[in-house]
Amino acid sequence: MAQRRKTRSMIKRLFDIGAVVATLPVAGPILLVAAVAIRAESKGSPIFKQERVGMDGRKFQVYKLRTMVDNAENIGAGLYAVKDDPRFTNVGLFLRRVSLDELPQIVNILKGDMSIVGPRPQLEMVTSQYPEQFGRILKVRPGLTGLSQINGRNDIPRSTRMAYDEDYATNWTLRGDAKILAKTAGVVVTGEGQRNDQSAADVEK
Repeated sequence: MAQRRKTRSMIKRLFDIGAVVATLPVAGPILLVAAVAIRAESKGSPIFKQERVGMDGRKFQVYKLRTMVDNAENIGAGLYAVKDDPRFTNVGLFLRRVSLDELPQIVNILKGDMSIVGPRPQLEMVTSQYPEQFGRILKVRPGLTGLSQINGRNDIPRSTRMAYDEDYATNWTLRGDAKILAKTAGVVVTGEGQRNDQSAADVEK
């Protein structure tokens, strides 16, 4: 069983690298145009970096296209976002609506920090509060998309997202990853579960 899981993990990693390399001719120009648009609207780097917790508790810098004004984490609602948050830029709101703000994470995938499919990477302030029954979440690479992203995203409470992430970490398969990827396309197109008031979305219901 352990050898089979190791083989599946190797195939998953090779798929991640191959898929990212194959998309670079399209992703590269999109990132360039987005970066220029972000910089034209507001000062500061178009790339937002933030420390997250990955597999086995290893910390890494996650990359995103900046969707708020520069230094937003130190003003207003800080690390969270509220409804009609004035820190969002117009370009940023568009990028979030079509989920392009996450595109720079292809670099994280190439580096091995992340996978295409897996639990979303979280801040240490979140992972440090994981109950014991959700311990397997940090045993897999975090992903660009995952079970919670196709089952409600930020419209479901954190405890439900954690349950989906634990289920994925415990039972993931290559076939299951393919199904998640197929469903992700529909979620991105419809914008299902996409919210900008992250603080409200994280409140237990």
